[in-house]
Amino acid sequence: MTGSAAPSDPVGLVLEPRECSLGDGFFVRRVLPAGERHAVGPFLFLDHFGPTALPPGVGMDVRPHPHINLATVTYLYEGEIDHRDSLGSLQTIRAGDINWMTAGRGIVHSERTPASARARGATIHGLQLWVGLPRAHEETAPAFHHHAGETLPVVRERGVAIRVLAGDAFGGRSPVQTLSRLVYLDVKLEAGASLELPAALGDRGVYVVDGDVSCAGRAFSAACMLVLVPDVPARLASERGARFVVVGGEPFPEPRHLWWNFASSSQARLEQAKRDWLLRRGQPDGPFPLVPGDESDFIPLPEPG
Repeated sequence: MTGSAAPSDPVGLVLEPRECSLGDGFFVRRVLPAGERHAVGPFLFLDHFGPTALPPGVGMDVRPHPHINLATVTYLYEGEIDHRDSLGSLQTIRAGDINWMTAGRGIVHSERTPASARARGATIHGLQLWVGLPRAHEETAPAFHHHAGETLPVVRERGVAIRVLAGDAFGGRSPVQTLSRLVYLDVKLEAGASLELPAALGDRGVYVVDGDVSCAGRAFSAACMLVLVPDVPARLASERGARFVVVGGEPFPEPRHLWWNFASSSQARLEQAKRDWLLRRGQPDGPFPLVPGDESDFIPLPEPG
């Protein structure tokens, strides 16, 4: 269900997620892209997964799969994930950390529950976003960067805590290096607190993770995204307390095309990536080499249609 706003309302559109399967029995709530809105600034994709309780012996297993011309951003509220990629990276992501993987001209990665968490049982809850790259940087060399939670600045106001995951806002600057100007914030409001989002953040989307949020007299519950009207300040409040993320930034001058795990300003580049994954997957000197430590498995190219 979506809703459009009156002209004076700072909430221009409300997006509700759809359930999507990642395979192997793992489901997510997908907010972006949506039919009504393909992107918010440079953010092309937002998946919300969990909170899901995994019994002992069961884990999340997202098998090796490719990306091009984008950056993946993983942020957890609960649980752990082992990230491996074709650069040779092996990193356990924990709650509060942020993983920023720039696919550039091509990378392969997998995301699995660590063996220790799988053995004891665990809860997994978090977000994964994709950020488009400026056209001049789409074919940059792939890279991976991990930032532990304690390295990310937290700005505190009365009843408000703002963790700056990427970009700069409210006097805090994230150490995460990006290829375009953007902002990604994790915000907690105590009961009765409020926060004004400045218009200078560019395109702004507010995804409500938990609790209740109100804006201009309209109430919103968890698992929806408020797409705010450009250049209009918006005050967000919560009666009982809330947690939400803010994504923002200037949109690219040209559209981005998405297909499966690929994003690009060029439709022809997507077609090349399809052929490369189908015919050249795993070649050491190819665009999609194997993932060290996870070489024997992969997600096949989806059937057309």
